[in-house]
Amino acid sequence: MHLSLRAIAALLMLLTGGLGLVVVLADPLALQTLRHQGFDQYQRWQPRVVQAAPVRIIDIDEASLDRIGQWPWPRTRLASLVERLGEQGVAAIGFDVVFAEPDRTSPQRVSGDWPLTPTARAELQHLPDHDATFAEAIATQDVVLGFAARSEATADAHANAKTDAKSPEPRYRYVWMGEPDPGILNTIGGAVRPLASLEMAASGVGALSFVPDADGVVRRVPMVMALQGQPVPSLSAELLRVAQGTPNYILQRASGGAPALEAVRIGALTVPTTARGEMWIHYTPAQAQRYVPAWRVLNGTADPALLEGHIVVIGSSAPGLLDLRFNPLGQLMPGIETHAQAMEQALTGQHLARPFWAMAAEALLVVVGCVLLVAIGAFMGSLRAAAAWLVLVATLLWGGWWAFSAQRVLLDTFTPAIAWTLAYGLASVCRHFRSELQHRWVRQAFSRYVSPNRVAHLMQNPEQLELGGKRQRCSFIFTDLAGFTPLMESIDPADAVHLLNRYLEEMISIAFRYQGTLDRIMGDSLAIMFSAPVEQADHAQRALDCAMEMHRFATGFTRQQQARGVAFGHTRFGIHSGEVIVGNFGGKALFDYRALGDPVNTAARLESVNKHLGTWVCVSEATLSACAPRVARPVGRLVLKGKTEALQVFEPLDEVPAGYAPLALYRGALDALRADDVAQALERFQHLRRAYPDDPLVNLHCARLLAGERSDLIVLAAK
Repeated sequence: MHLSLRAIAALLMLLTGGLGLVVVLADPLALQTLRHQGFDQYQRWQPRVVQAAPVRIIDIDEASLDRIGQWPWPRTRLASLVERLGEQGVAAIGFDVVFAEPDRTSPQRVSGDWPLTPTARAELQHLPDHDATFAEAIATQDVVLGFAARSEATADAHANAKTDAKSPEPRYRYVWMGEPDPGILNTIGGAVRPLASLEMAASGVGALSFVPDADGVVRRVPMVMALQGQPVPSLSAELLRVAQGTPNYILQRASGGAPALEAVRIGALTVPTTARGEMWIHYTPAQAQRYVPAWRVLNGTADPALLEGHIVVIGSSAPGLLDLRFNPLGQLMPGIETHAQAMEQALTGQHLARPFWAMAAEALLVVVGCVLLVAIGAFMGSLRAAAAWLVLVATLLWGGWWAFSAQRVLLDTFTPAIAWTLAYGLASVCRHFRSELQHRWVRQAFSRYVSPNRVAHLMQNPEQLELGGKRQRCSFIFTDLAGFTPLMESIDPADAVHLLNRYLEEMISIAFRYQGTLDRIMGDSLAIMFSAPVEQADHAQRALDCAMEMHRFATGFTRQQQARGVAFGHTRFGIHSGEVIVGNFGGKALFDYRALGDPVNTAARLESVNKHLGTWVCVSEATLSACAPRVARPVGRLVLKGKTEALQVFEPLDEVPAGYAPLALYRGALDALRADDVAQALERFQHLRRAYPDDPLVNLHCARLLAGERSDLIVLAAK
């Protein structure tokens, strides 16, 4: 039965509006990522204006480590740092460090480790304890220490022994404006606290934890969290409290009794928060004047004007101490800067807020907009509908930008814009669905395939767009790029992605020139199949020739990048042929054209076995025997992981590389091994290893013989 356009439009309104509402309320990770990327872009366009704020970072930077010594410093040195800062008249001092363990350099602890005379040991034990010296210095100043949040589920026995010990009564009090409800806050299961003597001496203790998003970017700082059912402050919040000399935090719940926090008041400061008590940070670009090197404070050369009356927070920007994080501006920053920027923002009143009602407003925009755009797309002329869609979406996106730039309010207009666009697109398509139903169906099906030969075949044979498969002999290539994950971690991510895309583009182009079908891309790995969907009588020859051309390109590309100083790895190849089931698998909503069967797994394992053999290309006898004669060195009979039967495997070569044993000599040694003439085989392989120490297969078989192996059968045990 054919539905009218009006009925289809009504169904689309229900579908798009309802689905959009469900997605927005469910708030999946993909939606969070989209929203956060949009908010980050706002900040890149308009970072927070730098205003003078009495906040400084005392930086334990590389220069300080070079001048004073590697971290951790003795607590006596930190006591001197606190005293120096007190002399400069700072308002409060915070440590972005957890002092959970006693100082290992204290005389009493050292005396037990050194071979000393009883007299010397007694003299050392009577010297002042470093932690006691540090505690005395802390007690004379307004100092806030930090504690680290931990999960109860992951805490080990050592942590349990050191944490959650008896701690002094908090120096603060939480007052709720509304019904107390710590359950609305971010909850931490436990805390790694400072030493009791240090915590007793401090003016306050705050959590050092951030709430990074799934992409690792720190966009929010908790002002308050829940620990064992009680509110606790963050380091930033506690420093603001101590600096003002106020004893109370006031937690302001959202109006109407909603289970959400709206703001935290700290003395004279009111900080808007998320529903869970987090402060959105509006970052400034990196500011050198925000930092004062610790060594300058200790030697008295720091400018007093930079410190007097300021809140100072002590931490490290040294990369070796691994406290580096990404911010929304795309910059890598020390974690301590987040605390500093949070306090600057609170003190200057440059707040960034995402109200608790924002998600409800966005859901309403999605529903209303989808209904409106479906009506426009279904019943309005194409040009006028496109113009209306463009104006509405542009207005929506401008509204989100205006809310940020003028009101400092974070509203997600990107999700509604995408939902509106999808609704409009679906409705527009429905206007033509009757006359183009079959054509549109085929076109959508084609979008599920990436190989040109597959698309061309479907265009000529649309009747094959159905679930099911058939048995067919095919050949497969599996590739994998060695060492790409460490490379990703050592260079700029954008450069790594660009480099990988260049590599993959040419590798796939080579496969397409041989009419191979791209089965899938798995990161830096490829799976190519031949003789599907169109049968190819010479599929084995195509696969081998294709793999060797890909190998030549990959080798040249690697040398080119390594010459530039980029540690780009070599590519391993596995090639195998056999009978598989080829066809469409999945369901009516999505086809997955795939080959299933043991030959696919075998090709993948042949790629992986290169790591054991020291080779770069492995081809099975099933493939090689169906190809024209070419240079190929026999590896031996391999029992691959998870298999029970041996497989003859070869290393195909365009030519015997320099440093490899001559093919005739290598074959002679291997033939001796196959003939069970172990002594002769060992003598020949040892001779070849002395003459050609860089030949991987010679080294492999020589090592096997010395280990007691007596044949060319190589069993790769499953791990």
